[in-house]
Amino acid sequence: MNNTFRVIGMLFLVVSNSLLFAQSKSTFQVIDEDSQQPISSAYYEYGDIKGVTPENGLIELIYLAEQNLILSHISYGTWELNDQEVANAIKLGLSSRKSLEINLYPVTVIGIKTNTSPTQGVDLQSNDWMSHDGGAVLNQSTGFTSIRKSGGYGFDPVFRGFKYDQLNVVIDGAQSATSACPNRMDPPTSQMAPNMMNRIEVLKGPFALRYGTGFGATINFIPASLKFSSKPSVYGRATSGYESNGSIFRNEGQLGISSQFIDWSVSASWSEGDDYTTANDETVQSDFKRGSFGTTLGIKPSTNQQIKLSAVYNRARNADFAALPMDLRKDDTWLFNVRHDIQINRDHLKSWNTTVYASMVDHTMDNLLKPLDPRMMNAATDATTKNYGGRSESISKFNKNTLYAGADYRLEGADGTRSREFLMGPMMGMTVYDNVWQDGQILKSGAFAEYHLHANDLHAVFSGRLEMNSASVNNESEEFSSVYSEKSKSDFNPSISIGVSKLLTNQTKVGLWTGRAQRSGSLTERYINFFPVGQDPYEVVGNPNINPEINNQIDLTFEWNASTTAIDIDVFGAYLQDFISSRIDESLTPRLSNSPGVRRVINIDEAFKTGFEVIWTQILGLGIKHRLSAAYTYAQDMSRNEPLPQIAPLDTRYILSGNYFNGKLRPTLSVRYVMQQDRVSNEYGESTTPTFTLVDLKVSYEQLRNLQVSAGINNFFDTNYYEHLNRSVVNSSDRIYAPGRNFFTSLNFSF
Repeated sequence: MNNTFRVIGMLFLVVSNSLLFAQSKSTFQVIDEDSQQPISSAYYEYGDIKGVTPENGLIELIYLAEQNLILSHISYGTWELNDQEVANAIKLGLSSRKSLEINLYPVTVIGIKTNTSPTQGVDLQSNDWMSHDGGAVLNQSTGFTSIRKSGGYGFDPVFRGFKYDQLNVVIDGAQSATSACPNRMDPPTSQMAPNMMNRIEVLKGPFALRYGTGFGATINFIPASLKFSSKPSVYGRATSGYESNGSIFRNEGQLGISSQFIDWSVSASWSEGDDYTTANDETVQSDFKRGSFGTTLGIKPSTNQQIKLSAVYNRARNADFAALPMDLRKDDTWLFNVRHDIQINRDHLKSWNTTVYASMVDHTMDNLLKPLDPRMMNAATDATTKNYGGRSESISKFNKNTLYAGADYRLEGADGTRSREFLMGPMMGMTVYDNVWQDGQILKSGAFAEYHLHANDLHAVFSGRLEMNSASVNNESEEFSSVYSEKSKSDFNPSISIGVSKLLTNQTKVGLWTGRAQRSGSLTERYINFFPVGQDPYEVVGNPNINPEINNQIDLTFEWNASTTAIDIDVFGAYLQDFISSRIDESLTPRLSNSPGVRRVINIDEAFKTGFEVIWTQILGLGIKHRLSAAYTYAQDMSRNEPLPQIAPLDTRYILSGNYFNGKLRPTLSVRYVMQQDRVSNEYGESTTPTFTLVDLKVSYEQLRNLQVSAGINNFFDTNYYEHLNRSVVNSSDRIYAPGRNFFTSLNFSF
């Protein structure tokens, strides 16, 4: 009898708990398996409940026994969670899904979280949040290098030989900044504060056209997602670091408050450094001071809407540029951004997002701290740029297929004046003023559409973009007008791409991508007014009548993913028409007496590029993982039958890393081997760059749950080397050599 009562009592408790569990609302978060970030805009059905996950990826439901949860997302496909899997997700508070389409495009993802499985990309650590330059973070990724005119500031990224405006650099798919310095001391990537970013997506080739004309690639800096919470909470982090070679101090931090309807955070970073020493004990002038200060306010006016407002102020002071005749004296940049997202969830139209933005750069450079002997003149340039615009996009679903459609608008302009005060010679005591940008401006208005088609193991993407590009000047220079009578021009630039990706097996995927992108000349290429902005000391005069350049490109991709091994291969070929470059024009007279001549911006009829990126990642066991990658680009000026300039050589990288004590201890050994570059351009006076090998060591230890300490040595064997794209020191043929052995340490605390 007692046993009978016990059984009845136990059954009563089980049934009661089941009913209570079934009738109470439960929530869990849907996250990406690799990045651990929330999956937003995922459509789900659970019994009679239908919805779309918000920015934080949360699903709220009442548990139903023997009921499956159906989810679908353009980047993750369609999948189901059975009864037990739903219960486990509620218990754990999360459910993860591996992306199907993040690698649909030829893409590299640089993410915040450390991956535990083989995957493409580079992981950002707390040290990267302290970086003062987004270009320095990109240099970690396979295929990237940078043009360096300074030892520690303003790294200008190059990918597959594409550079400057051939790379479409955006924040969250919309906003950018225009370099105010004619010499690009402040490239757009230098204005991207890494400590306010969640990840970086590098969409290779001219295939992704939603975010602008990605001629060679689109580099999308994606900010951290808003963190709404059911209860008021406080979050934050602080990181500090030091590098011995150059006495570089870095600090960054974030503090935020979140609730159900509000998320407000402030972020700040500050870095400063002195001159560093090469392996040959030579000193390279590389002083800099750099800070970024920003705030983000997220508002959730309803369950299906959110508004995000952000403001960032970047401040740079006294940055040495050893390869340029002037140094950066000050650079003040403001970036404002407002974005609205709404989940509509109609039969086809699912969501809509709209962004408006403004970026303003105020830049000053001079030669007052240059060690000139004799000092013939004092020179300074004050320049400003503006970049205003907006973007609106709808997302619609048709069964398993998705359509992205929208329009964007961008106005960019630049103005500036160079002053030259003569201290010696017949013009001593006089000051001459030069019109640098002629108050030039470019207006871009575009419409785009991208359709993702799913058919079993076959995924296809059709992308198109139509853009009107109108350029003009508001303050034309007499010297420029003597060269060009017509200074205004409008171009119609159509771009199109088609890509197909097919799963051959559960482990193997192949892809074929073809695209044609058309890009008009930049402000520099159209309106720079006799200023030495290239890789040699020749002055450059823009060309307002330049034809748009065209990239006809094809990529072949191969991916193989097993439980412990992943191989990723991308081979590309690009046939370039009307490629924008420059040639020495002996009919033009330079403004400065020490200039060897003038280059005029022109179109090269034909050019060709081909190359590859290969990444092999493998988990060896015993907590050890290694990664081998290589990248190479071959580029040829077919009109002159010589190599194109500024092409990096074969770059091979190997990383051996460990993971011990549940991820608390993580040692890393990195080896980089760069081959000699003897394919050089005689037209640009390039010289052969020798081979070099680097070895770096690093170890990180998580002493407490929220406290991490890192230390290491860069250039362990004190190798004396320089990159092929490093510029020469001004008034010298010597390149800017890289730092010698460098000890570093950092401390990160988060809550």
